[in-house]
Formats: sequence, C-alpha cells, structure tokens
Amino acid sequence: MHSSLIRTIKAEGLKLKRSPVWLTFLILPLISAFFGTGNYLGNQGILQNEWFSLWSQHSLFLCFFFMPALIGTVCSYLWRLEHLRTNWNAFLTAPVPLLCLYLGKLFQAVKVVILGNIWIFILYFLCGKLCRLETDFPPQAPEWFLCGILGGIVICCLQLALSMVIRSFAVPIGIGLVGGIGGMLIVNKGAGLFYPYSLYSVGMRANNPQMTIDLKLFAVSCVCYAVLFCGLSVIGLRRHEQ
Repeated sequence: MHSSLIRTIKAEGLKLKRSPVWLTFLILPLISAFFGTGNYLGNQGILQNEWFSLWSQHSLFLCFFFMPALIGTVCSYLWRLEHLRTNWNAFLTAPVPLLCLYLGKLFQAVKVVILGNIWIFILYFLCGKLCRLETDFPPQAPEWFLCGILGGIVICCLQLALSMVIRSFAVPIGIGLVGGIGGMLIVNKGAGLFYPYSLYSVGMRANNPQMTIDLKLFAVSCVCYAVLFCGLSVIGLRRHEQ
C-alpha cells in the first residue's frame, strides 16, 4: 500500500511538473496583491487598521473568486489525461489499489493549495513592508494560513469528485468559480461554516480579518466534507471499474 501510494504520487506529480497551472497560481495571487495593495494605499482615510485593512483588500477577490477556480483548474488538469481516448481503462487496470490512485491526485492538489497559500502570505508580508506599516505583523496570520489550507482541502476533494465524473475540462472550473461567488453570499448570511466552497474564505478570514469563528465547528465541517467527497470519489471509481 505504501509503495503503491508513493508511485501514484510521483506519477501524478509528473503531470503537474511542466503544467501551466503553476503559472496561474503565481500570477493571480500577484495580481490580487497588486490591486489589493493599491486599493489600500488609495483609501487609507477609510482603511486605518494597517495589516488587517491590507489583508481585507488582498483576500476579497482572491479567496472568493480566484482560488476556487484555480483549485478547480488543478483538479480538472489531474483528471484530463484519464478522460482522453481509452485512458480510463489503463488507469483502472494499473497494479495499485483504487484508493492509492485517488490519493495520488488528492496529494498533488493539496500540495498546490499549500504552496499557493505560502505564496499568498509571502506577498502579503512583502506588500505590508512596502507600505511601511508600523504595527506588528498579525499574530493571527498562522491561524488564517492553516485554516485556509483545511478549507482548500475540502474544495480539492469536491473538485476532484466533479472532475472525475465530468469529462469537460472547463465545466468543473466554472462550477468552482460559481461556487466561490456563492460562498460570498453564504458567508454574508452567516452560514459559511456549512457550505464547502466558503470554508476556504472563512478560514482565511477573507475581507474580515477580525472575524471570530468556532474553530472546532470549522474543523469538524472540513473533515466531514472532505471524508464525504473522498468517499464519493472512491465509490465512483469502483463503479467505473465494474
């Protein structure tokens, strides 16, 4: 089991090694940071809470619009080869357990989310220094980072399930974008902890860095959704095999 999982992780990693997906994860957070910082500098009369105000501008479009669609892109890319010609047959007859085949894809998707989050916070820190913010860097930032990863894992699990059953490359990405926009509406209604696409933005405290959340409920929601979508994916693979 362990050696099979390592092999599938390496095989899925080869798909992303020279993928244009990395370029989008590099550029879109950079664009969000550029415009967010510009908006902060242009509205300092209103945005007076330094690091927190800067984060509210960095995270708004990034967490609700860009990241769900970017995660959707990664997941569609990971299933793209299987949907070509008769590659499903080769995939399902590989001499490794179906669970390993799925976990190899999930590992790569989660890796991209983690690296993306690291890049987002590096940009946030650098932009804060360029703005010469005088207060200390928010001690809450590690919590935003970790909760964002948990919420991102949920979106990975959901998008992998969608991309597995939908042959189109673009449709799951569109669903991710619409889901992220819907997440903004759900968060505004106070139900963000119960909607999978809003868990990333809630964890990152998008546009509201001083928001408090029930961390236990947040973690339970993330775990339950992740297990649900992973289970559905594995069941779908087993039915596809029959």
